[in-house]
Amino acid sequence: MSETKEMKRTLTLLPVVLFGFSFMAFGTVFSTYGVAAQISHGMVAGAYILATIVMLFTAYSYGQMAKAFPVAGSAYTYTQKSINPHVGFLVGWSLLMDYLLIPMVNYLLFGIFYQAAFPSIPSYIWILLMLTLVTIVNVRGIKLATGANILITIFGVGFIILFCVLAIRSILQGEGTGELFTSLPFYNPKESFSFIIAGAALLCFSFLGFDSVTTFAEETIQPEKNIPRAVFIITIVGGLIFTTVSYIAHNVWPNYMSFKNADAASHEIILLISGNFVDALFLALTAVGIFGSAMVSQASGARVLYAMGRDGQLPKKFFGSLHPKLNTPVNNILVISLISLLALVLSLTIVASFINFGAFLAFTFVNLSVIGHYFIRKQQRTIKGTVLYLIVPLIGAVLDIWLLLNLDTYSKVLGSIWALAGVIYLTYLTKGFKKRPPEMDLSA
Repeated sequence: MSETKEMKRTLTLLPVVLFGFSFMAFGTVFSTYGVAAQISHGMVAGAYILATIVMLFTAYSYGQMAKAFPVAGSAYTYTQKSINPHVGFLVGWSLLMDYLLIPMVNYLLFGIFYQAAFPSIPSYIWILLMLTLVTIVNVRGIKLATGANILITIFGVGFIILFCVLAIRSILQGEGTGELFTSLPFYNPKESFSFIIAGAALLCFSFLGFDSVTTFAEETIQPEKNIPRAVFIITIVGGLIFTTVSYIAHNVWPNYMSFKNADAASHEIILLISGNFVDALFLALTAVGIFGSAMVSQASGARVLYAMGRDGQLPKKFFGSLHPKLNTPVNNILVISLISLLALVLSLTIVASFINFGAFLAFTFVNLSVIGHYFIRKQQRTIKGTVLYLIVPLIGAVLDIWLLLNLDTYSKVLGSIWALAGVIYLTYLTKGFKKRPPEMDLSA
């Protein structure tokens, strides 16, 4: 491995957006629909609108911080530089919970879906196959991954269009509600609004791709412009697609309690509107979408580890180095692959429980970082500055905390245990908080 050096800037706006789309995996709307429908009491579209609003506030803050600090590290770097190095470390620790485990979620889903389709082949075969393929692509470098992202996004959008066309046809033929326009998927006056909140807390998981692209800031051309634009494009497009698909799915199958298996609800809906051929396409979409999400989440996590290693908050020689020829953080990619092998023994429920807790915690501190950097340190306190750098990010932080508190108890307990482990490690790293954590000098 080489000594620490700068990454090469090769990514324009389009590839960055495609990375976000791949991480977000539009097919997630199908994977989570049944569970979300039961949690939200059928108001999935309403839950997605609420989730989109929350994510737009946070997306704004990510964009503002990417302008100030266009380097790898995302929420970790923003908090470290704008609030406090100790707090920055703990946010980075929370961020690791997402980036280290999201690839594992994808591998688990791949094993579950494909073992169900091909019962004679054990799930561990599918898990190892996908893990190996993703690792090879990421080790080879960002250009190969960019080419794969284009194909993944085209296929995903194509399937969603096909689903919507077939579903609308079925509705017009009298299936489900038999009508295209109804407010019930957004809000049912017979149900409590708290069900929409609970659904939104779950469905924010679908938007994680928008923040992942900030970890590619050091490989992006003009990151001060392209990263904020990418963040907004990814969030808005994702929100529109998720809301549209869930709205149509509700109209096709309004009785959300009648699914044989909530985890496979989309499979039942697709069979209803199209039969086995499109269901086979859905299986292919699952494979392609999972590959894209696993690939980008692994690449993003590797770059967060690289940023923390370069800063000395993780062993620098190992985590803060790039491969001399490939110019990729190979050590970190392999570490995440090794952690992902736990998919062979852990359940999807346990792994997924960690992720939203870490995400909301990181999102909260990105919003607070805008206040710390622009409003407090830069003293941008005109009327415009107060709105942009105090009120808007403060709303985003409050909304993130609101949804974090609405997570299930399992998520909050496991997330708190991880956070406590971070505090213990930070105590050791700083010799009982007697010295500052190492940090990177951005002034050069």
